[in-house]
Amino acid sequence: MTRRNRKLIGAAVIPLFVVVYALITMALAQARVFQEADGVLRGIGYALLGIGWIIPMIPFIKWMEGKGEN
Repeated sequence: MTRRNRKLIGAAVIPLFVVVYALITMALAQARVFQEADGVLRGIGYALLGIGWIIPMIPFIKWMEGKGEN
């Protein structure tokens, strides 16, 4: 598969993943345990949920940028 095709696939998959991740994150943020937590813990939780989408995307982005046919 060419790099161009991998980037095309990535251009479709990454936004879809982010939307699904955002919906799941919003549901988690509404959980009673999360809402009743101390303000500092909630802030840390929001920060972790906010940047958490990139961890599963790292291997995918590396695949997109991988060496292959032109």
